[in-house]
This record gives sequence, C-alpha cells and structure tokens, in this order.
Amino acid sequence: MLTHHFIVKGRVQGVGFRFFTYHIANEYKIKGWVKNLWNGNVEIVAQGESKYIEVFKKLLEEGPASSRVKGIEEDVFDGKKYDGFNIEY
Repeated sequence: MLTHHFIVKGRVQGVGFRFFTYHIANEYKIKGWVKNLWNGNVEIVAQGESKYIEVFKKLLEEGPASSRVKGIEEDVFDGKKYDGFNIEY
C-alpha cells in the first residue's frame, strides 16, 4: 500500500487544520493520521486511491478558511496499512 507523508507549512495550527483534515479524509476514504508538530507544521500520513489522494492534497493546499498554507512537502513510500483516519496528539 502506497503511503503519502505530508508536512504542511504555514499558519496551520490553532485554525482547525487537524479537524479539517480529518473530515476530508473521511469524505474521500483516506486512511492514516494527522498531528501538530512542535515547530508549527502539521504532519499527515495518508493512504487511499490515487485519484482521492490528489483531491485530498489539493484540499490540504487550500486548508480551512482561517489557515494560510505556505507549502506542502510530500514523500511516498510503501507503508503499513491503516484501518481508519485519526487525529494524533
């Protein structure tokens, strides 16, 4: 299973970004997790059909209304399979 690892940079903490990500992941049947990082970025691990991953990434680039996404780093690798999508703390 291909796993997409995203680091989202910008004003992405304290603006509901994790909950936004959780909701769009469930809408597009994406599995994995999202969490805030100590440096102000948001980290996401996502698995799903490639057409849905593309839409997911586009929506991450937009973010919720109060966010300001400045960039997304992405790596793709083979990873363990996830059963759902979680917000990690």
